[in-house]
This record gives sequence, C-alpha cells and structure tokens, in this order.
Amino acid sequence: MSDPKASSPIRPVVLVTGMSGAGLSTALKVFEDLGYEAVDNLRLGLVEELVDVATDARALAVAIDTRNANFSVPDLLALYQKFLPREDIAPRLIFLECSDESLQQRFTETRRRHPLAFDRTVADGIKREREMLWSVHDIADKVIDTSNFSVHDLRRLISGNFELDLASSLSVFVTSFAYRHGLPREADLVFDVRFLANPHWDKTLRSFSGRDPEVAAFIKKDASYQGFMDNLQGLILPLLPRYQQEGKSYLTIAIGCSGGRHRSVFIAEEITAFLAGNGYIVGLGHRDMDRLGKKA
Repeated sequence: MSDPKASSPIRPVVLVTGMSGAGLSTALKVFEDLGYEAVDNLRLGLVEELVDVATDARALAVAIDTRNANFSVPDLLALYQKFLPREDIAPRLIFLECSDESLQQRFTETRRRHPLAFDRTVADGIKREREMLWSVHDIADKVIDTSNFSVHDLRRLISGNFELDLASSLSVFVTSFAYRHGLPREADLVFDVRFLANPHWDKTLRSFSGRDPEVAAFIKKDASYQGFMDNLQGLILPLLPRYQQEGKSYLTIAIGCSGGRHRSVFIAEEITAFLAGNGYIVGLGHRDMDRLGKKA
C-alpha cells in the first residue's frame, strides 16, 4: 500500500522574525496577499500546533518577535531545527534587518515605544535587541535589510522570493544605484561602471539621465563601453541557469556609478533589455536617479 503522505503537497512554512521596526507587520501583509495564511505575533509554543492541525496544504507565514512576552531565542532556534527534517513542510526562516540609524528614525517619527526599551532610550532597546537576535540572524535562510526600503521595495523582494505560483524561469530585478549612497544590500550581483566616461562633466548633459538618448550616445562613444558590455552579457547569461538549478527563484543585479543618474542607469536599462530579449522575467528600478545635486 502506498504511503498517503508521499503524494501530499509539501506545505511552505515561513517563520518571519527580525528587528522591531524593520517591517515585520508589512512583510506579513505581503505574505497574506501572496496567498499565505498569515499569523502575527503568535506564541512560540503554538506554532507547531498551528502547523500540525492544518487540514489543507495552504502555505503559512508566522511572525515571531520580541513584542511577545514569551519570546525566546533558544526556543525559536529549537523550533526551526525541529521543522527542518520534516518531509511534509518546507520551512524557511527569514530575518528582517535594518540599520540602527533607520530604526531610531522610524521609532522617533511614529512615536512608538521600542518593545525592549522599557525605561531606557530607543537606542538602548535597539542595541539590546540586536545582541539578543544575532544568533537568529546568523542562521536565517534569507536576511532582508530594509534600511533604504520603501513599502514597495519590501513587497517586490518578498514577492520575488516567496511567490507560490512561480514560473519555471528565474525572475530578475536590475537596479542602478549611487555608490555614495551605499550598496543595495539585497543585491546578489554588483557591477561597478564608474570607469566609463562621466556625462556629469558635460554641462549640456548634466540635467539628463541615463534614459535619455543624448546620454546613451555619450556613453557608447567611450572606447571601453562595447567590450565591457560584451563581457558583462557573456558573464551574466550563463550564470542565471546555474542560480535556477540551485533553487533560486529571484535574483537582484545592481549596477553602480558615482551618483546613480547617468552611467549606471543606462547600463541597467541595457542589461534589462538584453535579459528580457533572452526570455527572462525582468524588473527594473533606479534607486538614486532622482537624487539632486550628485555626480553621476
């Protein structure tokens, strides 16, 4: 007689944790929109019961964080380790990270009390929570840094990585950025194009962006441009199927220059068109293109 469990669908179970103020509630809403059964701030002792009593194979996302008086890092790690060998579920642990500066600004703007601050300052609460959660951060399957994220950025990244009805092909997101504003922390591949001639120093082009044909023509005149593009395309295209074979469903490629307005924007547009022409699902964003007064 065949084992009925062998033909049962494997249920995705995502444990969502991380720094208070990093976007846990927003992340859970995204999971709910994706079709997950989403449960916020559940006591750890009830999570396994919730998984076991499910009568269908609906995906589950549970937020577990320090707001709960019964929160325990050892218990969370033990629960996750207990889930890993199970064959009826596909457990994932994601950790939402954020810089101290961004967290402090968010708590100040919303006038919310940090769950670990008590009679301390917000900065003390953040420090205490970071020290408490470091071991969880260290073993998480996915760490998402929301320091420079909008709600739309977080939605895009979670949807790309945890969509239930993923197509067989890899989804790719290409973004331009300015090095002066920091690396996109969600990037899987980063390419630096600051060696190309800079349109910023041409006063007639300074107000344009890498989307404008005048800037495109300027960059293409650089003697290094075509060789670089040929090599870049030749590098990226064979890599994507390998990422897919390793189970990756979403990949972020970041192209950087000094100010994120001219060179990186143009190259990001070119790479996006190239990958789309090769059959990939590609999204495109320009993180710093609209920042004013910066070199490109």
